[in-house]
Amino acid sequence: MNDNDLIETETAASGELAGLSDALGAAREKFLGRANVVGVGLGHKITDGQMSDTPSVMVMVSQKLPEGLLDSSDKVTKTIESKPTDVLEVGHLLAGRGAQAEPLEAVDAQTLAKRVRPVRPGYSVGHPKVTAGTIGAGCYDLSPLPGVPPRYYILSNNHVLANSNDASIGDPVYQPGIYDGGGAADAIGRLARYVPITFDGSCNYVDAAIAEVPFDTIDRDIYWTGHPTTAAAPASVGQYLKKTGRTTHFTTGQVTAVNATVNVGYGAGKVAKFCNQIVTTNMSAGGDSGSLVLDWENQPVGLLFAGSSVATILNPIATVQLALKVRVWP
Repeated sequence: MNDNDLIETETAASGELAGLSDALGAAREKFLGRANVVGVGLGHKITDGQMSDTPSVMVMVSQKLPEGLLDSSDKVTKTIESKPTDVLEVGHLLAGRGAQAEPLEAVDAQTLAKRVRPVRPGYSVGHPKVTAGTIGAGCYDLSPLPGVPPRYYILSNNHVLANSNDASIGDPVYQPGIYDGGGAADAIGRLARYVPITFDGSCNYVDAAIAEVPFDTIDRDIYWTGHPTTAAAPASVGQYLKKTGRTTHFTTGQVTAVNATVNVGYGAGKVAKFCNQIVTTNMSAGGDSGSLVLDWENQPVGLLFAGSSVATILNPIATVQLALKVRVWP
C-alpha cells in the first residue's frame, strides 16, 4: 500500500454519505458554537436505540435535554440544507478518559498493566510524566518496497508518549507506564516523532506519536486480537470494531459517525478541535488511549485517543500513518 492508497482509504469512509457533505459543512458553521454541542458528523438516524438506514447529519451533544429546557437559539433544527439531522448524545469528550467499558473477556485486572518482554501491543506504556496509555502497534518508516526499513517503532498517542506536546524528542518511554509501576529500568525506547496538538481552534487530525525501539524487542501481535492483516481500512457507519487496551482489555464498538468534527478536552481548560474523526459507541476507558482499533478481518481502522461514558473517538489510521510517515506492520 503506497501513499495514494492510504489517501484513498482515508476518504473512502464518506462515500455512502457523500450527498450530505454540503449539509455537514453548514452544520459545522451553524451548530458547533451552540451550548451543549460538542461535534458534528455523518451517520444514520438512531431511533429508540436502533440505527436506521436514513443518512443524517449527526449533531453530537454532551447531554440530550428536553426541548423545553433549551433556548431557541440552541435547538437543533430537524433538517439542514434539506437533509435530516439527528441528535447523538456523546457526553463530555476527554483525551484518554472514556468511562469504564465492560470487558468481553474475563481476565485478571492487571494483565495488560504489567511488564512484558518482548513488548507487545495492547499493553501499558507511557512517557515518564504520563500515567499510562496503550501500545497500539509496531510500525516502521515508510520506504520504497522492497527493502529493509531503516527504523522500527511503537505507535500510540501524543498525549501518551509525548505528554501532550510537552516532551522532547529522545525522551524515554516506559513499559509499563509509571501508574503501573514502570520506571527507568523499564525504558523500552525513546520518543522519535509526534504530531503537535493545537489548541487555537484550528483542525487537528491526529493525536499520535511514535517511539523508536530495537527490532528484536517488539512483537507485532496485539494481545488477544492478533496482528493487523493490512495497513489500513476505512470506517463505515454501522460497522462493528474491536480493540485491546491496557484498561478495558478486549472490547467492541459500533461506528455511529464518520467525518466528524469534535471538541476534545485535554485538562486545565484546554480544548482541541479534531476534524475527520470516527465516532463509536463506548469501547474504552482511561488508559486505553493509543489502542489500535480493528475491523473483524483484523484490518486497522483507527487509533483510539478520546472518549466519554457513552462514546469513543478514533483518528483514522490512514491519516495517522501519513502524518507520522510510518506503516503499521501487516
